Amino acid sequence: MAKIKKGDQVIVIAGRDKGKTGRVLEVLTDSDRVVVEGVQRVTKHVKAGQTARGTRTGGIETVEAPIHVSNVMLVDPETKKPTRAGFRTEQVERDGRTRTVRVRYAKRSGKDI
Repeated sequence: MAKIKKGDQVIVIAGRDKGKTGRVLEVLTDSDRVVVEGVQRVTKHVKAGQTARGTRTGGIETVEAPIHVSNVMLVDPETKKPTRAGFRTEQVERDGRTRTVRVRYAKRSGKDI
């Protein structure tokens, strides 16, 4: 189970965009990077071409580039401050059977993420 997942609210703790918060759009596990909404925006020159639905117009676009996972921290759902993620196992009873489930929680407040 990953500490940071798609859809998590994170804050940037290092780099050009330090202090910005955003939602994780994509997690690139092979390179230990995440794409965060509104963070690490770069300009990309796009050549005009054809796509399956028609023609694509060229130009200059701004897109989010990946940022290393060590430069972001989860935002605590209660205090809205950076926090580490932890795991705990809980017994969940469903359909008369008990199962052991790993749950992510914010170490700062102890609330589930």
